[in-house]
Amino acid sequence: MHDNAPAGILVVGPAWVGDMVMSQVLYKRLRHRFPDRPIDVLLPKSTLPLVSRMSEVSRGVLLDVEHGELRLSYRYGLGRRLAENGYRDAIVLPGSLKSALLPAFAGIPRRTGFLGEYRYFLLNDVRFLNKKQLPRMIDRFAALADPPDAPLKESSADDYFPELMTDADNQAELLSRWSIPTDRPLLSLCPGAEFGEAKRWPSSHFAEIARRACEEGAGVLILGGPGDVGIAETVVAEFGHHPSLINLAGETSLLDVIDILAFCTGAVCNDSGLMHIAAAVGTPLVAVYGSTTPEFTPPLSVSWKSEIIARDMPCRPCFKRTCPLEHLKCLRDLTPDQVWPFVFEHLQAGDR
Repeated sequence: MHDNAPAGILVVGPAWVGDMVMSQVLYKRLRHRFPDRPIDVLLPKSTLPLVSRMSEVSRGVLLDVEHGELRLSYRYGLGRRLAENGYRDAIVLPGSLKSALLPAFAGIPRRTGFLGEYRYFLLNDVRFLNKKQLPRMIDRFAALADPPDAPLKESSADDYFPELMTDADNQAELLSRWSIPTDRPLLSLCPGAEFGEAKRWPSSHFAEIARRACEEGAGVLILGGPGDVGIAETVVAEFGHHPSLINLAGETSLLDVIDILAFCTGAVCNDSGLMHIAAAVGTPLVAVYGSTTPEFTPPLSVSWKSEIIARDMPCRPCFKRTCPLEHLKCLRDLTPDQVWPFVFEHLQAGDR
């Protein structure tokens, strides 16, 4: 690091795609406060590509560990190498103890984060989370950019919503490669949710939305990662093969999905990483919530184009991966008839 260069900030970022998209509010807020300081983000392979679409981030740093893996000697070695960068501040977003280890190993003078998992001795700027004051995850992220004595407020992130950049050349190449139609409305269906089945709207409901969209003359894409291939194939099987339906689940990179979603007229998503990506590129969106709640992780965009669908039930939100009552009524009883009017409105508007 050059002696006269502004001291950098290291952020330990989230391992979940949706959380990483929401964390952009922190980088925007930091960039506003410190326009000349480098902002580097430490991330696993699963979310590292996203920093290339966030203009506020200077550099992504690979944390080469699997989810939940400690690898103490690796973390120590990486921390000592990062010490050479001369960071003055570190902000730790995950709440685990192991997430706070590396900034301490790097000897970063100020290490900020919420109290979390037994990590008093690793953080020296400990924040205490009041969940009622900061009900949304984005507000919690944004608050960590402020001085420790700054008042907490729910609206602190409202001027810094996620806004991912797109790559026009990559988008054009993808449209050509997969013969994605450009002469009609285009709907993306995102039926996966890595968290668990209690966040996944039934595949039969997605298939019905696909059928209605195709009947209206729209093109339909199914998007998802490698873990979503099974449910995507089930949607195709329940709808039947159709020339206007293209299943891309497991076929595209995370950056490809950003560029494809940005081109779409509309999207239907579970509460998932792709829901947050769709919102962050301004795609009109219908978001279906099951065991989770939009009060905590809503889809947010600088241009609000989201419709949120959820059932009011005494058992939700339970935040469970699988339904503890084994009926999953919060999702099964949300019918395509409740979702379709919003999808149809987006297709008719034709915004892209």
